[in-house]
Amino acid sequence: MDITGISNPDNLFSATVVGSQQLESMANDALKSGIDRYMRQDYKGAIAEFQRSLGLSQGSEYAVDAANYMARAYMALDDSKGVVESYETAIRLAPLRDDGYVNLGNYYFAQERYDEAAQTYEKAVKINASADNRFALGQAYLQIGRYADAEYQFSEVSRLEPDKPNGSYGLGLSYSKQERYEDAIRSFEKAVNLDSRFYDAYAEMGYAYADLGQMEEAQRQVDFLKLVDPELADSLSTYMYQADPPEFNFAYSTDFNLSMPMRTPLSALDAYLSAANTEKTFTMKFQFDKQMDRESVQNVFNWRIGRSTGSGPGEAYNYGLSIPDTEVSLSPFPDQVIYDAEAMTATVYFTIRQNADADGTIDPAHIEFQFRGKDVYGLSMKDDADQFSGFSGVA
Repeated sequence: MDITGISNPDNLFSATVVGSQQLESMANDALKSGIDRYMRQDYKGAIAEFQRSLGLSQGSEYAVDAANYMARAYMALDDSKGVVESYETAIRLAPLRDDGYVNLGNYYFAQERYDEAAQTYEKAVKINASADNRFALGQAYLQIGRYADAEYQFSEVSRLEPDKPNGSYGLGLSYSKQERYEDAIRSFEKAVNLDSRFYDAYAEMGYAYADLGQMEEAQRQVDFLKLVDPELADSLSTYMYQADPPEFNFAYSTDFNLSMPMRTPLSALDAYLSAANTEKTFTMKFQFDKQMDRESVQNVFNWRIGRSTGSGPGEAYNYGLSIPDTEVSLSPFPDQVIYDAEAMTATVYFTIRQNADADGTIDPAHIEFQFRGKDVYGLSMKDDADQFSGFSGVA
């Protein structure tokens, strides 16, 4: 007796095929319903439909699509666990396809989970070592500090697609990370030669010039980008401002006469200093070209006050002549420094003391003020613009 109710094996096969087709059709309907709900931003409803599609026929051609769409719905709900599990389902259903690994790697990268992104892109490259997959892997390597590995991936991108700019662009990024700025600039130039509208490469070239301290070249990139991509131009300008070491723009005083000659009697600076052993506090105001670190500026030990030792014509204290016994010395550190962040100025207070014989002299034009502190970005002063004297100006 046939307990299946189907005596003919051909009928059994036919019934199986019909059942499979019905399940696949139902899975497709659920997928369409899920997509419709997704488009209407009913993400929870969409997920339920995608799960139903998967449950009806995991072996169907629609299953991977359902898993990928489900990941997007979870992404819209900011459900990281759901996103990862959905992409992992897509990978399990189609383990020989690289796009599942790429999708998951892209999600990890967007979430700044760079180690996981690199590991996932590596699997994609093993399946399909395409230029796009290698470029993605190189970008992940850059983020985790594997610069040599990134360089290799971008070299392979250039080999695979020599007429496209991505490989040269990626190499430029890897060279910049290794502080090989000249090599980086050459790579970015090659990228823009291959694609003159690859504006990111112009910007990165500007960053490299800024890191080299070649601000005029960096500004050329800004000027070009202002015409074609103002947002990139603004970003590069901001970076240049941050990367450029601070300097004195100018300095002045309202009570310390910087133009007075050598061997000036202290009493000529201020009548109060006519008496022996008296002292007077003077001020100098210094204008910076960018925002400075307040604590650094107001730390008196970051400043030096003393006699100029310049070797240029007339730059040395007392013009290099012998210094008379009447010459007074200043404290090497100011009494106090006040920083005005809005005006980007530092007011330096320093004291001059008369000697016991009341005949003290000084060379005001060759008193040198130097600051060795930092700006708000942690950069130290430019070596050629961190000091000032009345004779030489900013130097």
